[in-house]
Amino acid sequence: MKSTVVSVTIALALIGGAVVLARGGADPDAAVPANNVSIVNGIQIVDVRARGGYQPRRSIARAGIPTVLRFSTSGTFDCSVSLRIPSMGFSTILPQTGTTDVDLGLAKAGILKGMCGMGMYPFEVDFQG
Repeated sequence: MKSTVVSVTIALALIGGAVVLARGGADPDAAVPANNVSIVNGIQIVDVRARGGYQPRRSIARAGIPTVLRFSTSGTFDCSVSLRIPSMGFSTILPQTGTTDVDLGLAKAGILKGMCGMGMYPFEVDFQG
């Protein structure tokens, strides 16, 4: 009886894990706010890590204040180093290790979308007024 309960529990855990993996895992855009936005000397800084994509994929920031996107790399050798922000006509190659600031000026309300050079790794910053 005891071994049957253990077997059923293990089977349910495996099936649950398979369902989560089949749906793509946890939603990276879930309602948990990213803690990557700070204001230093009146300038809003949105920190984004670039390695195997951009983390966090979605940031929430305030509109109407000077803003800098700060990209940090650490041994990044994938296409995350090729940064594009199409609405700004901006593209650059990030260093494999280091930080790069992108000055946005006064951020306007709306969603700013960016991606890697191949378009595989998207990110967005939701500027809220």
